[in-house]
Amino acid sequence: MKRWFSRMGISLLFAVLFAPAAMAANALDVYSDPSCGCCDAWVDYMRAQGYTVTVHQDQPMASVKARLGVPADVVSCHTALIDGYVIEGHVPVEDVQRLLAERPDARGLAAPGMPMGSPGMEMGAPERYDVVLIGRDGSSRVFATHGPKA
Repeated sequence: MKRWFSRMGISLLFAVLFAPAAMAANALDVYSDPSCGCCDAWVDYMRAQGYTVTVHQDQPMASVKARLGVPADVVSCHTALIDGYVIEGHVPVEDVQRLLAERPDARGLAAPGMPMGSPGMEMGAPERYDVVLIGRDGSSRVFATHGPKA
């Protein structure tokens, strides 16, 4: 019985120590325009995937993107922050998870424009689109490709 209590105590200690880090990795701050329905749909999608999302709709989006270093050639409708990374637009959850697992030295990810078939943009025929990794210098390269085969 003493061993059981000891194990429980150690388990509780680990839960207390590491739960805040796990929660932080699932916390998203999303900046969007209050009239953007597809932004709301992406927020709902991320919540359904287990993320805790705080939405900010009180700041001009151009200034948010500039402050966070989102290059003009990869902008989309909403911008999110997670664990030090920028997520621009309708990026699928598996790409966010891969980013957080690999932890590249980068600003974050972007799904430029508003590609049909991406999370939150399910209306209309799905199109093939790239998610790009935004480098610290503002450059971008393909991180993942989604949608129907060409």
